[in-house]
Amino acid sequence: MSLQRLDVTGVRNLHPVTLHFSPRINILYGDNGSGKTSLLEAVHMLGLARSFRSSRIQSAINHDAEGCVLFGQVQLAAQEQRAIGISRQRSGDTTIRINGQSVRSAAELADCVPLQLINPDSFRLLEGSPKLRRQFLDWGVFHVERRFLSAWHRVQQALRQRNSWLRHGRLDAVSQAAWNREVELASNELDDYRRAYIARLKPVFERTLSQLCTLDDELQLSYYRGWDKDRSLGEVLDASVERDRLVGYTQAGPQRADLRLRSKGHNAADVLSRGQQKLVVCALRIAQGHLVSEVKHGQCIYLVDDLPSELDGLHRQSLCRLLEQLDCQVFITCVDREPLSECWQSTTPVSMFHVEHGRIVQMHGPSE
Repeated sequence: MSLQRLDVTGVRNLHPVTLHFSPRINILYGDNGSGKTSLLEAVHMLGLARSFRSSRIQSAINHDAEGCVLFGQVQLAAQEQRAIGISRQRSGDTTIRINGQSVRSAAELADCVPLQLINPDSFRLLEGSPKLRRQFLDWGVFHVERRFLSAWHRVQQALRQRNSWLRHGRLDAVSQAAWNREVELASNELDDYRRAYIARLKPVFERTLSQLCTLDDELQLSYYRGWDKDRSLGEVLDASVERDRLVGYTQAGPQRADLRLRSKGHNAADVLSRGQQKLVVCALRIAQGHLVSEVKHGQCIYLVDDLPSELDGLHRQSLCRLLEQLDCQVFITCVDREPLSECWQSTTPVSMFHVEHGRIVQMHGPSE
């Protein structure tokens, strides 16, 4: 799968433009503040209908415009094509169309255009809150397990109902048993999908990391399901109901799940250098891409912002080689194109785009 064409109007400082991309490697280079990251943001918005730079869509819209419009032509497997259109307004109104049909849920869009983002904020995957790692985990499960989304919605609904009962309901045995049972059943299904996914992800991650650096013998990836591993969730909920009522919400369950990465018994974020952390995050996201490729007809699209930063020449070459081996479409930003221009095999299609003051110029077409 690849994004063949992208029309951009009204995104930050970018001038309106129509671009045609290589199905493999696309390098966007230019000075800081020129608009390189804004183009990655536009691709991200096409795939998820939201920005990765801000939760407020207003900041992603050009200050002279009332909204932004994106149109993309996606090439799928077996010569199938898909037209995607996104319109976001300052008022908050959003329109999503796939092949001319209106789409209500961004989940349909995400399923259509799997995106992996590697940017300076990616460090937060290691050093940030468990919520970020749950989102990373659930993104992968969503794309490889069709039943995941309905199970996830069931858990959210069950937790909302139980939390409402904790705050406002009478503490009677019948209500307690009913809500605890529903939360337990829904949570066990979700946990099964997550566990199966981690069992597949872990060996691919370890193999990928070993190709980037020598941390694989020291780094351990584990999964915490969100409650005591030696007790059922029903037992935990029964025992904690009074404490849950005091705080007004359910404290144990899959909403507390986490991925844990430790190096020699310590939190990886506390002992690894910034360069090592970047390689670990890259290995995690590349491993996810491999798993998605196994179950979908196409591959992920990778957005890599400022690839050369934090990496020396050797590790930069290793990362580029892994991205190339994915046989997927990659968008990379950098200030100077020279460190990346020689990282690819001569047979790999590479397109170069120069970005300056919001204007994007393709330097040459995809190499043959």
